[in-house]
Amino acid sequence: MKTVDSFPHEIIEEENVWIPGADGCKLAARIWRPVDSDDRPVPVILEYIPYRKRFGTTVRDEQTHKYLAGHGYACVRLDIRGSGESEGVLKDEYLQSELDDGVAAINWLAKQPWSTGKVGMMGISWGGFNALQIAAMRPEPLKAIISVSSSDDRYADDIHHMGGVLLGDNLSWASVMFSFNTMPPDPALVGDRWREMWRDRLEGSGLWLKTWLQHQRRDGYWRHASVCERYEDIDIPVFAVSGWADGYTNTVFRLLENLKGVTKGLVGPWGHAYPHFGRPGPSIDFLGEALRWWDRWLKDEPNGIEDEPRLAAYLQDSAPPNPSEARRPGRWIVENEWPPADAEKKCLTLDVGRHLAEAGEASETKPLDVQSPVTLGLFAGKWCSYANGPDLAGDQRTEDGGGLVFQTDPLEESVDVLGAPEVELTLSSDAPIAMVAVRMSDMRPDHQVTRVTYGLLNLTHRNSRQHPERLEPGEKYKIRLPLNHIAQHFPKGHRIRIAVSTVYWPLAWTPPQSTRLRIWTGESRIFIPMRPAGRGEEKQFDEAVGAPGPAITPLETPEHAWRVVRDLGKNTSELQVIDDRGVMRLDDIDLTVGARATETYSAETGDFTSVRGETEWRRMLRRGDWTVTTRTRTCLRSDRDNFYIDAELDAFEGESRFVCKSWSEIIPRDHV
Repeated sequence: MKTVDSFPHEIIEEENVWIPGADGCKLAARIWRPVDSDDRPVPVILEYIPYRKRFGTTVRDEQTHKYLAGHGYACVRLDIRGSGESEGVLKDEYLQSELDDGVAAINWLAKQPWSTGKVGMMGISWGGFNALQIAAMRPEPLKAIISVSSSDDRYADDIHHMGGVLLGDNLSWASVMFSFNTMPPDPALVGDRWREMWRDRLEGSGLWLKTWLQHQRRDGYWRHASVCERYEDIDIPVFAVSGWADGYTNTVFRLLENLKGVTKGLVGPWGHAYPHFGRPGPSIDFLGEALRWWDRWLKDEPNGIEDEPRLAAYLQDSAPPNPSEARRPGRWIVENEWPPADAEKKCLTLDVGRHLAEAGEASETKPLDVQSPVTLGLFAGKWCSYANGPDLAGDQRTEDGGGLVFQTDPLEESVDVLGAPEVELTLSSDAPIAMVAVRMSDMRPDHQVTRVTYGLLNLTHRNSRQHPERLEPGEKYKIRLPLNHIAQHFPKGHRIRIAVSTVYWPLAWTPPQSTRLRIWTGESRIFIPMRPAGRGEEKQFDEAVGAPGPAITPLETPEHAWRVVRDLGKNTSELQVIDDRGVMRLDDIDLTVGARATETYSAETGDFTSVRGETEWRRMLRRGDWTVTTRTRTCLRSDRDNFYIDAELDAFEGESRFVCKSWSEIIPRDHV
C-alpha cells in the first residue's frame, strides 16, 4: 500500500473522547476530523468494534481513518462496552446492549457542533456485522453503511457453523475473544480505576465457547441480530464487500438479491481483510471507493455511483494450491444486476467410473460408498483465512484419497464460473447423524488440484436448521447442498473435479462416529453457474493508498506457521498453528505490546472420540514499570454424546497473580 501524508484537509486527532451509551455507560472513542470542522461541520464515519483502539487496531485505524478524515470527514473509532477504555463488561457478540449503545453513539455524534448530522458506519467483521444490525434499527442520522466481511445470518454463515456443521473456527474464535477480554484499559487514559475495571472484566466476561455450544441449532439466539430475518428493515444504501478466501463471501450476494434499496457488492481475491490491505493481492484503492460512496450519501454529491454496475468481482484465473505469490492471477469483471438475467447453470452428473458427465450422458445408476478417515481435512486451510502463512487450502490430492472423486474430461474450451454451484445428492447413511463435505476443484494439467469452492451439510439439517431430524440408516434421501459463491476461470485442458467426503477435520468438527455414505451415481449431480463467454464488462481499480501508520519500534519478529505432524508410532495426526504477533512498541504512547497464539488439532486414526482442539494465547502490555501479562488456554474434545470444555485464565500484574480462573464444562451434542 502506498502511503500519502498530504490531504485536502488538515486534521486534528482527539485521542480519547467519552461518548455516552444507551444507559449512560461511558464509551471510549478516538476521533480524527478536519481542523476547521468546528466552523465548517462535516459528516461522520463510525467504526464500532471491540479490538482496542489503543493498541489492537491502531495501525489499521490510522492508515484508514486519518485518510478519510483528510478528505473531509469526522472519523470515529469507538470501542464497544467492556473493551479498550470503554466502561462495562463485554459478555458476548452483538448483544442488544451493544446495538443500543451504537444507536446512542450515532445520535450523540449527529448532535456535535463539528457534525452535519449525517452519519455513516463502516467496519470489517464485527464492525461489518453491527453496521448491518444497527442499520436495521433505523437511527435517523444513519444514512449509509459499508459492511466488509460480515453476515446477514449468524447461524448459516458465520464463524460458528456452516450447513449445520460445527466449525473448528468456533473454538479458534472463542479463544481469540477469551484472550482479548483479559486485556485491561490503559491507565494513562482511565487513571487509577484501571485495576477495578480489569478485575470486573476478568471475573465477568465469561466463557463464550460454552454459550455458543449451548446453541447447536438455529434457535432464537442466532436469529437475534441476523438481518436476514427482516431484510426490509434496512432501507439505507449498503456497500457489501468480501473476498473469495474469506469466510463471508455469500453475504454479499444475498444482500444484493434481498435488499430493496441501493446495494453494491465488491468481492476480491482476498482473505479476511479490508481491500486496501487485501491478501492475496491485488489490493485496491478501497479508500477511494469508500470516499465516492460517502460523498454520495453523506455529502449529497451527485457522482452517479448508484447507476454503476451493482457487482464488481475478481474473476480468478487458475493458480497452484496455496500459491506463494502475493498476487492471485485474474481480472476484474462487473455485473449490472444480480443475479444476471442471462444466468445459466450447467448440469454435470456424477457418473460411474468417477466421471462428471454432461447432462443426458450418464450411463447408469450405481451406488458408491464413501467412509472418510477422521483426519481428512488437515490440508483444508482455515474457514476464515487471513492469508497469514499457509492458511489457504493445500493440494487437494492429499484430501481426495479419502473421498469419492468425480471429474470431467479435459475441457475442450475454457469456462468462467460466477455464482454458487449447487450439488444434488441421492444418498443413504449407515448412522443417524452424519455430515457430507463437497469440494469443487481445478485439476491442472500437471495434476495439481486447487480447491475453488466447497460446502458442508449436517445431514440431520437437510430439511430444517431449526428442527434437525436424525437419519434412518439405510434410507435413501435426496439432498441439496449449495457451495460457496465463486468467480473462477477454468482454462482449456483443465478438469473440473468434485470430491465428496464424510469428514473435513479440523475445518469442521467430526460426526460422533465414523459414518459410511452411499452415493447413487446417475441420480446425483452438480449445477454450475456459468458466465456467458465473451461478456467483456471489466473494471480497473487504482493502487491501494492510505495514511501513514503510527511510529512503531519492532522488538520481536512475528511468526505464522501451519504444520502437519504425523506420528506413525502413536498413529496420531496433528495440525499445529502458530500465530505469533511478535512484540512492538507504539512509540507515541510508549506502550509495548506482545501476543502469541498456538493451536493444536489432533486425532488418532480410526477413533472419532479422539478429536481434540487446544488453544493457548499469551498477551503482554508494558509501559515503564507497569506490566500486565495474561494466559488463556482452551481445550475442546468430544465423544459420541457430549462436548467437553476445559479452560484456564491467568492474569498477572508484574510478577503477582491478579486473577486465576478455570472452567470444566460438559455440553450434550444436539444432532451434531
